[in-house]
Amino acid sequence: MSLQYLGLSEINGPLIVLDNVKDVGYEELVEITMKDGTVKTGRVVQIDGQRVVVQVFEGTNGLSLKNTTSRFTGKPMELPLSKEILGRVFNGSGKPIDGLGKIFADKMMDINGLPLNPVSRIYPRNYINTGISSIDALTTLIRGQKLPIFTGSGMPHNELAVQIVKQAKISEGDGKNFAVVFAAMGVKNDVADYFKRSLEEAGVMENVVMFLNLSNDPIIERILAPRCALTAAEYLAYEHDMHILVILTDITSYSEALREFSNSKGEIPGRKGYPGYLYSDLSSLYERAGIIENAKGSVTQIPILTMPNDDITHPIPDLTGYITEGQIVLDRDLNQLGIYPPVGVLPSLSRLMKDGIGDGYTRKDHSSVANQLFACYAKVQDARSLASVIGEDELSDLDKQYMEFGKLFEGQFLNQGMNTNRDILETLELGWDLLSMLPKQELDRIDSEVLDQYYNRERSMKRFKLAERSIIRELAMDGE
Repeated sequence: MSLQYLGLSEINGPLIVLDNVKDVGYEELVEITMKDGTVKTGRVVQIDGQRVVVQVFEGTNGLSLKNTTSRFTGKPMELPLSKEILGRVFNGSGKPIDGLGKIFADKMMDINGLPLNPVSRIYPRNYINTGISSIDALTTLIRGQKLPIFTGSGMPHNELAVQIVKQAKISEGDGKNFAVVFAAMGVKNDVADYFKRSLEEAGVMENVVMFLNLSNDPIIERILAPRCALTAAEYLAYEHDMHILVILTDITSYSEALREFSNSKGEIPGRKGYPGYLYSDLSSLYERAGIIENAKGSVTQIPILTMPNDDITHPIPDLTGYITEGQIVLDRDLNQLGIYPPVGVLPSLSRLMKDGIGDGYTRKDHSSVANQLFACYAKVQDARSLASVIGEDELSDLDKQYMEFGKLFEGQFLNQGMNTNRDILETLELGWDLLSMLPKQELDRIDSEVLDQYYNRERSMKRFKLAERSIIRELAMDGE
């Protein structure tokens, strides 16, 4: 039997409080009827004896303490799902906003996720090709992994997100089994239009499910949006055997909404005002990535978060780093040089890439190339530090070669533009051409057999001769 409760005890921001309520559950869905008959929806977020706090999705404007009727539905919030969601655009609470009508649901699923047994998880293997050399070669995205992108205000993370959506494919190249779920939280109207327009113009929208929460939408939608997106991803992965890449942007907007919501409940704040349960809340999102035993599909995550003041020790990136399996860090200095994507190689890593690359996955020399590029680029930084003290003219011949390597590595390998899609073999060949610029004895991270097979100094010099002159000319003009 469903009971209705007349009146409210308290209204506080997006929250309403009811007293003398029995037999309700946490996360239970509530239908709230206003005096004029308008129905709003909420969910139970706190239970203290017979005192219940409900979070109203559409906001509490127009609610009355005396003339509001509340009905508890006895079930959590569920998302209507079918294969029709591909190519559709929804708001943060999962309602269609593309004018194509409602979804005829094959199944209703709890947005809080499936109760998965951790023992049933399978170790992620096989890579996802993004077409971006700095990611595919050096911080390879593995199917079933959660690999965040750490960025800063004003950096091209929106452009990078769109490029990944347009270019990403599974290693076998079978696009029929691959789709992207994209969720944007707290974005402005022009950014939301950019996402939709870019994907439509690229002709990939039919393989994308999009959830858009605008900055002027209620904050509760910002909290629901990633959960709705992940529920859609789980449905496609485990009901239709698809490999799903989930891109969530911006986790910082989500966390700030969570902080605002926590403050409205009067909870004791933790670091920088964020709730003490921020770690477990982020875990409830990130841990929904993975591969499940006996399931043919998978869920892979790329959460994008803006680091306040570029501070990687801020609570949001700090806690995210504990939960996820690596990170891709965008570098502001590279961005100011006009390099796109401005991936900072040295602070970036993918902890699972070692088991999803190499012979049978990408190519047998992939691991060697990645390790050697990391090592050589680290020596470039040392040479640059030394040059800043004694001057570039005083450097040894070897250090000058490393300086030249660094210019070409940033200008030709990292910098590829928004419309260049490189496959993994092209990326590895480019890596070998760069490494072949250096003396063979300097490549100490590569097995001699592999080195003999791929090292080709003549081809390297021929390939980069014009590029080298162009970069030197640009640097000279900058100096003037």
